[in-house]
Amino acid sequence: MAASQAQALQWVTASLRPYFPATRVTGIAVGNEVFTGDDEQLKASLVPAMRNLHAALAQLGMDGYVHVSTANSLGVLANSYPPSQGAFTQEAAGYMAQLLRFLAETSAPFWINAYPYFAYKDEPTRVSLDYALSNPYHVGAVDPGTWLQYTSMLYAQVDAVTFAAARLGYGNIPVHVSETGWPSKGDANEAGATVENARAYNRNLLVRQVSGEGTPLRPKLRLEVYLFALFNENMKPGPASERNYGLYQPDGTMVYNVGLVQQSSTTSAAALSLATSPADRRDVRKDFAGLCLFTALSILLIAQAFLL
Repeated sequence: MAASQAQALQWVTASLRPYFPATRVTGIAVGNEVFTGDDEQLKASLVPAMRNLHAALAQLGMDGYVHVSTANSLGVLANSYPPSQGAFTQEAAGYMAQLLRFLAETSAPFWINAYPYFAYKDEPTRVSLDYALSNPYHVGAVDPGTWLQYTSMLYAQVDAVTFAAARLGYGNIPVHVSETGWPSKGDANEAGATVENARAYNRNLLVRQVSGEGTPLRPKLRLEVYLFALFNENMKPGPASERNYGLYQPDGTMVYNVGLVQQSSTTSAAALSLATSPADRRDVRKDFAGLCLFTALSILLIAQAFLL
């Protein structure tokens, strides 16, 4: 796609156009965590491929509805704490300048895969579990550079990306979370990977989404978040945690109830409600705009176009 606009147009025509607008598609993720990989040719091809995909969308009159971006690992940051000191690594900075220029030109968001779980797992005696789980009723952390208070590590990580982009002259680009989640099971050396913590993390995230909460740096701009994942991946290699991020088992049974319940088994589109307490059950349909993370969860939420 980087070398051929015709190839990009062919992909969009075959893989996206037949399903649009019946399927609500808002973005294409081109690759995943490319800039923290080892393939230099792939890194150099990424933004040109994105430009050709955007040109294909424009040719088909779809660019006003579908944006093009790429999901980045938090590893593109050399520093993420405090958020006001966020900066890209020297290795990533050159590529980031090209990416941010494209995102600014096309009004597309910067996507980050952010997992507070990893920070807690690596240093469970130093990282606050409440802070990592985004529990709202604790002191949290105060950024000494801005005096902004953070009760959520995830939201702090997002603001660190915003500050890093601003250092390259692109402080107005919105930052969205393309992946986040918490495993419900792990190996003996994977601290914090429990059902209780997974339920707490995803529930706290859901409550923040329903309330339309933004980050401390951008409090009026609701943070758009995509949850990983709907299903456990029982055949995925690696540590046990990698197979246990889902809300459901592969056979459809629930791993844990995050607070979304099916209200009717007789309707084709069952209503969802957030059970904040036994006596207080809110209808999530009233807050549908805040539930972007569940709109297309069954297909990992984002159509992904890979460069391979």
